[in-house]
Amino acid sequence: MAERAKPRQAQDKLAFLLSLVPYLMDHDRVSVSTAAQHFGVPEEQIREAVRLIGVSGIPGETATYQHGDLFDIAWDDFEDNDEIVLTNLVAIDDSPRFSAREAAALIAGLQYLSALPEHADRDAIATLTAKLSRGASAEPSQVAVEASAADETLALARESVTKGLQLSFDYLNSQGQAERRRVDPLRVESVDADWYLRGWDHVREAVRTFRLDRISNPEITTESITHDASDVALPDKLFEGSADDLIVTIDIAASAAPLLADYIPDNAEGIEKDGRLRTTVRVSHYHGLKRLIAGMPGVATVVEPAEARAIVAEWAAAGAARYHA
Repeated sequence: MAERAKPRQAQDKLAFLLSLVPYLMDHDRVSVSTAAQHFGVPEEQIREAVRLIGVSGIPGETATYQHGDLFDIAWDDFEDNDEIVLTNLVAIDDSPRFSAREAAALIAGLQYLSALPEHADRDAIATLTAKLSRGASAEPSQVAVEASAADETLALARESVTKGLQLSFDYLNSQGQAERRRVDPLRVESVDADWYLRGWDHVREAVRTFRLDRISNPEITTESITHDASDVALPDKLFEGSADDLIVTIDIAASAAPLLADYIPDNAEGIEKDGRLRTTVRVSHYHGLKRLIAGMPGVATVVEPAEARAIVAEWAAAGAARYHA
């Protein structure tokens, strides 16, 4: 015998109504079948909810429900044509709204997100941008995100995803060696002020990470992409270890240790004393270690090996000397 569906609780109905009303507001006229398909529920559940909306509202100053205190629906359209049209809204317009400045800031962020390869399909972003503009307390200021050299690379990466073509570029690695690479762009991520492109490298036949400011002469090829973000399992960590990595012992403020989570080996031991944590980090070369420690002044200190301490100290001293000069 088929198991009966459990009756929905009052809080379930309320949660559904809170989702249905904004949806109906965004659609001047929508059929019951379309709404049911959108929410993945039976059509009768939509009809039941619409009837409940028609007797919902907020009492006015008289503490009684007058006509203007309730939602209203074009009942003829609903009963005769199975279509839903809200003709009177209550309470919604009194809800807190973003200020024009807040909406403009969020829209600027969405404009930047739309340039990233993994957001090449920008329909959802465009819809959200329109909602922010429409729902702000005043019209947001017109904003534009200033382009940079890195943004040009991002734009080409996005275009290569849209066209389904591979991206080719010259890449200067941390040892100063230049090489032409050909990749399928998968994701763009940032660590502090640095941006990285993760993609399937057709030269290495594996996923690789590239710093955008080391990419030059990017161009879209005529070769089709063979991997995209949906079929490549990218690790959660931006930096993955290898057998050739160098192990360095550091002291770091315990509160700042999570900032180096990608560099600390899973089996690393940590000893905490007086608010400082002594642990190890994994780096592919000492040049990267210099940048890592320089980004955490007064927070992280290299302990060993001696070669690592000397390289970091010399690099810091050379930087300080430039200020004296």
